[in-house]
Amino acid sequence: MPTNLFPLDSSKRFADQEKVGHNRWHPDIPAAVTVQPGDTFRVDCREWFDGYIKNDDSADDIRDAPLNRVHALSGPFRIEGAKPGDLLIVDILDVGPIPQEEGPLAGQGWGYTGIFAKKNGGSFLTDQFPDAYKAVWDFRGQTATSRHVPGVSFTGIIHPGLMGTAPSHDLLNTWHTREAALIATDPERVPPLALPPEPDQAILGTLSGAEFDRVAAEGARTAPPRENGGNQDIKNLSKGTRVFYPVYVDGANFSVGDLHFSQGDGEITFCGGIEMSGFIDIHVDIIKDGMAKYGVSENAIFMPGNVEPQYSQWLAFSGTSVTLDGEQRYLDSQLAYQRACLHAIDYLTTFGWSPEQAYLLLGAAPIEGRFSGVVDIPNACATVYLPTEIFDIDIRPTNGETPKIDPGIGAPRSSFEG
Repeated sequence: MPTNLFPLDSSKRFADQEKVGHNRWHPDIPAAVTVQPGDTFRVDCREWFDGYIKNDDSADDIRDAPLNRVHALSGPFRIEGAKPGDLLIVDILDVGPIPQEEGPLAGQGWGYTGIFAKKNGGSFLTDQFPDAYKAVWDFRGQTATSRHVPGVSFTGIIHPGLMGTAPSHDLLNTWHTREAALIATDPERVPPLALPPEPDQAILGTLSGAEFDRVAAEGARTAPPRENGGNQDIKNLSKGTRVFYPVYVDGANFSVGDLHFSQGDGEITFCGGIEMSGFIDIHVDIIKDGMAKYGVSENAIFMPGNVEPQYSQWLAFSGTSVTLDGEQRYLDSQLAYQRACLHAIDYLTTFGWSPEQAYLLLGAAPIEGRFSGVVDIPNACATVYLPTEIFDIDIRPTNGETPKIDPGIGAPRSSFEG
């Protein structure tokens, strides 16, 4: 086993660990560990809410989830010799839940999927699902099952939702300028268009005093993906993947977190995938001047691993860029994917699952989402593919009687309206 350079104690909060990570992006957050090009090492990662979400039958914790606290990132890791303009190579050698532990922390034999309430973050389908919902998933080897979404079991694609390098000061300022301009177009929107810097609950490694206050006021939130990688939530970044990250600061200052036991394309519930704590084994190296050499001025490129589950039969649903009210939109691919997901949800309810159970399943299971047509005016077309083998019943359309599942206790719901 590689040496663990960022060990975490499951009984302690993230900010109380021997090595403290961070939950904001800023070039002045000090590196927690220095490694050499060619090194292989293990990193423990905390689930993104640092243990706030519980293994129970209530969704109050999802409703009240403290978004200012996320993401709990392990790092930064300084790679000796990395310079702006280089490409940082990150090989994912292994990734999984907390080994040989059972307990109250997500990753200790279980994980969770949540649908955020519209008033606290929202989700991809927030207008149709404005309240908070939760599903707890139990792990058995590589398989996930849930008392909140019965009738399904599937092999997850375990992966880190968030990896990236530190931004430069110029890049950080670019983020703030463009995101502030977006927020200003509709500053009262619920959920908001973007998340501005927020010092409350900032964790910034070893910084303290005036430096902590300055960086907390300037640090970028980790919620979105950006030029440095960040919260891309690409389910295929699993074991065997090689990623090439742009380097913007000396040492690259690489960080990782937000591990998922499984996830569907798009992480559409927002508190999506199956969230967990765990570990990741990585190998790092550098391509000198790689950004110019390969034309990578921004955003990572990657070579996916080949460990995804082998499902052979799929049932696909399509959607176009027409609203539920019948309004035509011009090549709106996001709307088309929303409509495809809603069609899949409507279909699954005919077998006995509630709409929220079906929605949670689409966020957690390894579904495939694709933009199938983006040029045929006025309609974009998106598709979502469900692996039929994950269901306990045959969900394929037939002339026979429609089989039914027992929805069990259902998915816990919590609302700000009471």
